[in-house]
Amino acid sequence: MAKIGFIGLGLMGSAMVQRLLDRGHDLWVLGNRDRTGVEAATDRGATEVPTARAAAEAADIVMLCMGTSEQVEGRMRGAEGVLAGLSEGKTAIDFGTSLPASTRDLGTEVAATGAAYLDAPLGRTPSHGREGQLNIMAAGDRAAFDRVRPVLDDLGENVFHLGDLGAGHTIKLINNFFAMTTASAMSEAFAMADRAGVERQALFDVMAAGPLRSGMMEFVKAYAVDGDPEKLAFSIRNAAKDVGYYRKMAGDIGAGTIMSGCADEALRTAVDDGRGDDLVPTMVDFFADRFR
Repeated sequence: MAKIGFIGLGLMGSAMVQRLLDRGHDLWVLGNRDRTGVEAATDRGATEVPTARAAAEAADIVMLCMGTSEQVEGRMRGAEGVLAGLSEGKTAIDFGTSLPASTRDLGTEVAATGAAYLDAPLGRTPSHGREGQLNIMAAGDRAAFDRVRPVLDDLGENVFHLGDLGAGHTIKLINNFFAMTTASAMSEAFAMADRAGVERQALFDVMAAGPLRSGMMEFVKAYAVDGDPEKLAFSIRNAAKDVGYYRKMAGDIGAGTIMSGCADEALRTAVDDGRGDDLVPTMVDFFADRFR
């Protein structure tokens, strides 16, 4: 069984830690403000550590599951960061959704320690993480990926190796740009139906009968028609962050993105309106309020 340092025990990180404990791995964990996930892990035999450096020193594999590139960089660098505890043969993995340029910069710093760095952003939800059914979009050194593949298989139903370091985060940002643009467009469609005096169910029935039908469309419909926002348990704030990261990535490579502009404006405006902690399907309410 692997010796794993796990940093970032939010909803997804906590679920993954519980799955890794199910599979018999030894864990050293480091949380942040909310201690719920840390205490649930230590109750089952995980060891809490005071710093990211201590997690890296104890483990063969260091996993980070954090919200932003800035947070990852903060845990990786510094006297008590992961980099200070890495050495030959170890592997660090960023499971978050980060900027590819940041990922590649950290990869260079990790390589200088003799360790390897992988980006491995995730698809699906914390409940999938708890059951080992995540989609894992890994990239980076192939030999390092092959070494940690058995542990990734414990966490994921679909585990991909997508190429050079940064490719995983690139694909995740493209994926999330498309997903959040679709969700925003579907939300506006339902709100426009309200304004035009058309039943939401009737609109959905017609759209779902053709090639427009998709899982994202079903998620928004679950709230717009059935009142359940939990089918897509992803906050508007995180959606805005990911679309913003997509736009930053596009700028970094000199690609003038057009399609992301509308989703970016809608999501950022919703955050500014105080809706950031609401779930993405409730963007229907954001548009409906604007159309009144």
